Amino acid sequence: MRAVEQVPQYLVVGHITKDVVSGDGYRLGGTATYSGLAALRLGLRVGVLTSFGKDIEPFPENSVWVKARPSEQSTVFENIYEGRVRRQYVRGVASRLTAADVPPAWQRAEIVHLGPIAQEVSLELTDLFPKALLGITPQGWLRRWDKDGLVSAIPWAQSDAILERADLIVLSLEDLGGDREQLEVLRHKARLLVLTLGEKGALVYHGGGHQRVPAFQAEEVDPTGAGDVFATGFLIRYRETGDPIESARFANCVASFVVEGIGASSLPTRERVEDRLAHGRILI
Repeated sequence: MRAVEQVPQYLVVGHITKDVVSGDGYRLGGTATYSGLAALRLGLRVGVLTSFGKDIEPFPENSVWVKARPSEQSTVFENIYEGRVRRQYVRGVASRLTAADVPPAWQRAEIVHLGPIAQEVSLELTDLFPKALLGITPQGWLRRWDKDGLVSAIPWAQSDAILERADLIVLSLEDLGGDREQLEVLRHKARLLVLTLGEKGALVYHGGGHQRVPAFQAEEVDPTGAGDVFATGFLIRYRETGDPIESARFANCVASFVVEGIGASSLPTRERVEDRLAHGRILI
């Protein structure tokens, strides 16, 4: 049976990217890459709806199920870090993703993660999975880029329509361009919103209140993808428990592994997560 005729437990929608590194090299990036591989390592059947050009090969054969819309080019990002400050550039964008691109069987996925990174995910996709746990990492709806490709933050257009359907929103203050007023508006409208705080953990906004959940100690090598992996861990655990605080603790633990390696090289198995949950050090 072909993958598109099977039902993923975890479906992530968004562009797989080429992330430029020093010289002429690149590594795979984007929410679709980090979240897809994280869910796979945690033991789920994973589908990825994406688009990319002929210049990349996204996943090892027979690992993640991929449905790719054809594109003349891939989405290309260049991230330049100065300490914890990142300047980001868009060097190319693949095809837009719509409801027509979703295989019928994939509409029955248990967990759906919409992870736009370059305005590529159509709003209509929020209504296509009425029975799924729907999580959103909206960073790609919160950015624009100038003629040189330099990315900057913009207000989240059409957020009200998305918040009506989404079960979970995960974002950072960086995604919002530091706009705390926008954060206040979003957290009051969202059913469940989590603000990631890096080494300080995460703030969970739920039921009219909020609670900080501390991070796990990790030797940081590369912070790229940590927010996406956090969202994946949260969605998986929230599907299992319905407990947002327990889910944030689990997600912090999963994310603590990815920062310890380059790219997606250090994503953990469920067994490694359980061991760190039991024996890891919490950063208070």
